[in-house]
Amino acid sequence: MSFDLRQSSRGLIACVLAALFALPSSLLADSHVVNPAELQDQMVAASQVRQHNLETVKQFLSTPTAEKAMQSAHIDSRQVRTAVSTLNDQELAQIAARAGKAQADFAAGTLSDRDLILIILAVVALVLIIIAVR
Repeated sequence: MSFDLRQSSRGLIACVLAALFALPSSLLADSHVVNPAELQDQMVAASQVRQHNLETVKQFLSTPTAEKAMQSAHIDSRQVRTAVSTLNDQELAQIAARAGKAQADFAAGTLSDRDLILIILAVVALVLIIIAVR
């Protein structure tokens, strides 16, 4: 009974390899680059921001002044509101920022009705152009 180093090292390597293949890979990779819970939280936050931006633009386009401006320009307001939903997140955020600023300026008295109508028509034209380019 002699101790054979080569044979025992082969046996040890075989045991280690068998253990590696037998263990589930989820135990070996316990840390992810992105935590699934954080990813879900980010997706929910992005969805909420998009929904807020949609509501801001739709509310802006649903004002009596906006309705009147679109009617005078012979633009179907339902078509514009539907087109707003198809904008990507970046385009929607830009238009929502402009609409929010215009509403704030009008409420503060810095804009006249004529200025607000021009801004509304510019926003509507921008939405329609973005949709037409796609």
